[in-house]
Amino acid sequence: MPDVFDYHQGDGPVLISFPHDGTDFPPRLEPLFNEHGIKNTDCDWFISDLYQCILDRADSSFIKPRFSRYVIDLNRAPDGELLYPGKMETGICPVTTFDGAPIYLPGNQPDDNEIRTRIETYWQPCHHHIHSELKRIKDRHGFAILWDAHSIRGEVPQLFDGVLPDLNFGTAGGRSCGRELIDQLVQHANDASSYSVVLNGRFKGGYITRHYGDPENRVNSIQLEINQSAYLEDSEEPQIDHEKARQLSRLLQALIHLAINLQC
Repeated sequence: MPDVFDYHQGDGPVLISFPHDGTDFPPRLEPLFNEHGIKNTDCDWFISDLYQCILDRADSSFIKPRFSRYVIDLNRAPDGELLYPGKMETGICPVTTFDGAPIYLPGNQPDDNEIRTRIETYWQPCHHHIHSELKRIKDRHGFAILWDAHSIRGEVPQLFDGVLPDLNFGTAGGRSCGRELIDQLVQHANDASSYSVVLNGRFKGGYITRHYGDPENRVNSIQLEINQSAYLEDSEEPQIDHEKARQLSRLLQALIHLAINLQC
């Protein structure tokens, strides 16, 4: 489904997903959004660029959607189940930014029929592919690692208090990844860098992490939510800071390499 997502099939045991990397809007839907929507404010800006050194390797598999999370949020459940009950969160077809600003022109919010159409058109193909690829990887290697790559602004008062740590690992409270594996990854991140690190803090992993992680059957799923200040410039418009990004990319490469070695 090249019109919905980009995918590369590698030879290795890791699948990296970028569910909020998309920036496009389908021609049918683009006229429905206002300036906040078209600006794509809550994109995980340049997140795949951070992983480029890993994606360039022939053994790396990855899936990247083409379309903005405002069209469909691939990291939300299709039945509307909440990830963090009692906390503010956007749905599978968001209608506001993280800051609460409307993203649609008046009267253009998606109704139930439109939401079902988007799920069938954009959400289901991506998740069918993730499911089939994890099965392929596990059949080949005896295990699979799903690395769900995210980033977010460091200060979003509607979502969390204060400033977010630099590296936020999530394993659904320990259900999506084996304890020894995630403990060693967190330990390495602490020991090998000056970044602030937390495990299962404000972000414990979204639908992808929770749905596909099955450590008892050797499918470990990990979400890493990165504070964008760790690799973006301090500017009004998102701009990558290449020196910061190079430093962070080296750590990401080491973490994924370590995850593979710990499972072999």
